[in-house]
Amino acid sequence: MSELDISIRIPLGHPLPDLADFAVRCEAAGFDGVGIPDHHHTGRDAYVTLSAMALATQRIRLFPATSNTVTRHPLVLASLLNSLDELAPGRAMLTVAPGFLSVEKAGAAPERRARLREVLLALRGLLHEGHAEFEGQPVHLDNCPGERAEVILLASGPKLLELAGEAADGVMMLVGLHPDGVAAARRHLRIGAERAGRDVSEIEEIFIVPADVGDPAALRAYPQGWFREGHPWLSYPSPSTLRWLRASGLELADPFDPASVSDGQADAILDALGAFGTPEQVADRLLRAKDELGLRRAFLFPGHTWDNHYELPARLVEAWSEVIGPRLSQQ
Repeated sequence: MSELDISIRIPLGHPLPDLADFAVRCEAAGFDGVGIPDHHHTGRDAYVTLSAMALATQRIRLFPATSNTVTRHPLVLASLLNSLDELAPGRAMLTVAPGFLSVEKAGAAPERRARLREVLLALRGLLHEGHAEFEGQPVHLDNCPGERAEVILLASGPKLLELAGEAADGVMMLVGLHPDGVAAARRHLRIGAERAGRDVSEIEEIFIVPADVGDPAALRAYPQGWFREGHPWLSYPSPSTLRWLRASGLELADPFDPASVSDGQADAILDALGAFGTPEQVADRLLRAKDELGLRRAFLFPGHTWDNHYELPARLVEAWSEVIGPRLSQQ
C-alpha cells in the first residue's frame, strides 16, 4: 500500500448539501482529506460547510484551506476548530495564512508577520492546552481537542516558511516538487526552526500540489496564461512560486510574462510545479516526489483560473477513483 496521505481542495461553488455530497464522493474515491477555502464573500461559511461534511463522512480529515487571521480572532478560530473536532473526532485540522481573496473582498490588508506569529502561538496554546496569551491578555478555551489538533501555516515565500518553522505545528507549502526548489525552501524552514530552538524534523510538511488531468495542450495553457487580469497563473496564489521554479533551474523572464513560455518550457514548469497529465502520469509524479523528496502528505490544488475557480474538481476526483488511487495503492 502507498504511504501517501493525499487531500484535495473543494471550492465553495455550490450549496452546502451539494458540497457535503461531494465530500462523500472524495472519501469514496480514496482521498484522505478535504480542504475548503474560507471565503466569506461566497455567503457559505467554511466551518458550517466542514460541519456538514463531518456529519456526512466517516474517516477523511477536514480543514479550512485556508483561514485568514484578519477577519477571525484566534479564540474564534480555536472555538470553531474544537467544534469541528467534536463532530469529527481526530479529523479536524486548522490551516491559517495572512489572507488573499478573503481579506481582499473584506477591504482589508493581509496579516502582518509579527501578528501572525502571535496568532500561531495563541492558537497552539488554546487548541493544545486550553489557554494562551494574545496581545497581552490571557485567553481561555474551556473545551479543546488537545495535541491531535494541528495548527498549520500555509506558506510559499521565504519569510512565511521561516515563520512556520518558528511557530507552527507544520507547514502547508507551495514550493513545487523539484528537488532543488524544495531544498531551497526547506533551508528557510530550518532557519525558522533553529531560531526558535526547535527540531525541524518535528515540523509537519504538507506539500501543496497543483494538479490536473488532461491533454498536453490544455494543461500548457496554465503556465502560458493568466489566472485573472494582472495575475499570471504561475503567480497565483503566490508570486513566490516563480522563485522556487527559478531555484529549480528553470529560466523564466523577469518580470514574468506568460506569453514568453514555450511549449517545452510549459511542460518543464508543470513537471517541476505539480502533477499534471494523464491519470497515470499524475500518479507516477506523486510517487516520484515520494522517492525524491520524502513526500508523505500532499494537498492537491486542482488547476483553475478565475473564470472557473468555483467549479468542483469532478474530473480529477473521478480519475483518482478509477486510476490514480489504485495505482498508488499498488506501490
